[in-house]
Amino acid sequence: MTTPEPLTLADIALARYRLAPYLTPTPVEAAPGLGECVWLKLENVNQTHSFKIRGALNAMLALDDAARARGIIAASSGNHAQGIACAARLLGVQARIVMSVHTVRRKIDGVRRWGGEPILYGEGYTEAEHEARRQQHADGLTYISPYNDAQVIAGQGTIGLEILDALPDVERVIVPVGGGGLISGIALAIKSLKPSVEVIGVNPLLAPTMYNIYHDSDLPDLAYSIADALPGDIEADSITLPLTKRYVDDMKLTSEDEIKHAMRWLVETQGWLVEGGGAVGAALLLAGHLPDDGKRTCVVISGGNVDAALIKQLL
Repeated sequence: MTTPEPLTLADIALARYRLAPYLTPTPVEAAPGLGECVWLKLENVNQTHSFKIRGALNAMLALDDAARARGIIAASSGNHAQGIACAARLLGVQARIVMSVHTVRRKIDGVRRWGGEPILYGEGYTEAEHEARRQQHADGLTYISPYNDAQVIAGQGTIGLEILDALPDVERVIVPVGGGGLISGIALAIKSLKPSVEVIGVNPLLAPTMYNIYHDSDLPDLAYSIADALPGDIEADSITLPLTKRYVDDMKLTSEDEIKHAMRWLVETQGWLVEGGGAVGAALLLAGHLPDDGKRTCVVISGGNVDAALIKQLL
């Protein structure tokens, strides 16, 4: 018997339908400083200034009333947290989010602003996730993973549909990668409709979790980066792993200095505040890690939640 696909294009189309009353498509902007045929997909202008609201809201809309009534719990490095808090407010649901004690203040404040309950626990995302799972079972809450959830991935995949709408002749899409929820959704959407498009993921050099899995390598993983939304363990049974291996063409790395340079460049040249995790695609191009081959390329800018103190330091 054939194992059913964990996610299909129809799921992403349904997510787009669900999200339409709440979210509008984000803009695509030319970035000639990155190449003659390069555009940015600006998820930093989404609600909560991150793509994460898409998956969080779609997952919550897909729950039945009983699951919502139990209350929502999640673990997050910050952007999924704000997405969960925002979605919970839109739907009148209670939500608590476990976040590392090192989460940037802007993201913690964002959770409170949307009415969520931030719980600071652990030195990094992995410890926060374990604590969230403990509270899920102890208190009978409904857990929504930032990546290992078909409805979350379907919500993120709507970005792929919007890219094809705005750039029907696109040839390459570059996507930041943490747990793989963003890239697996985008890649599934794009490859299902236009298989010739090259989809490339980017990990920080200091946190190459998905890179190591994809390339079967063992580069040291310090689980730390200025791209703070991307480091963290990936659950062994995560549905993002087979989706990424099937639909993604390559996984690349970029260094801390390259990410910092990209963050400065995006402020100075494009006029956008972009967090480290959102800037890794631009970093890849600015550092010359991909050939300047003239391919029509879209770079996903996944988020813009960065503390003012860090921006001052970088500039």
